[in-house]
Amino acid sequence: MSKDIPSPIDLRTMTDAKAWESMAMQKRPWRTEFFDAVAHELGSVSRLRDVHVLELGSGPGFLAKHLLDRIPAITRYVALDFSPAMHQLALERLGEQASRVAFVERSFLQPDWHSDLGDFDFVVTHQAVHELRHKRHATTLHAQVAELLKPSGRYLVCDHFAGVDGMKNTELYMSICEQAQALLQGGFMSVRHLLTKGGLVLHRASVQ
Repeated sequence: MSKDIPSPIDLRTMTDAKAWESMAMQKRPWRTEFFDAVAHELGSVSRLRDVHVLELGSGPGFLAKHLLDRIPAITRYVALDFSPAMHQLALERLGEQASRVAFVERSFLQPDWHSDLGDFDFVVTHQAVHELRHKRHATTLHAQVAELLKPSGRYLVCDHFAGVDGMKNTELYMSICEQAQALLQGGFMSVRHLLTKGGLVLHRASVQ
């Protein structure tokens, strides 16, 4: 079995967390296009009911702020990250919006990370699935997410992909097709490709 691939940085430290925060949007300014696509998906149901959202690998709060600023119908937002430094940066970024967020310091590498979180209309994640440190773990993560979604819930997954215009490490990163297949193997019945740009791909998956 292939070994997990160590991360070259430690995002639990404030030094590395700040360095990542300062470069993320500069390196990939098109991230906001993916944020907009996620917001569109949430907005498509927000007119009808309150929205409960879980973000995996929430980092310094870029996506959380984008969504909370645009969708007042979000009444519960859980930001899960293994880094206390990232949570601190997110608190600073969100300002008054932080009162709408429950910050959970936990790694989704832990087998029971999902055991007490409740259920959600949406689970979202952006550039975090590869932090499993090997692509073979993705199906397990997706199956755990499926347990957290309400019957009509949606899972919005954005990550780097391997292949043309993408990443070269095919053990850490999946191709676009492999990402869709991992979602299906994780128990999702419907998987739709929403957006590809600059080495990132966004999928929407649902259990019905």
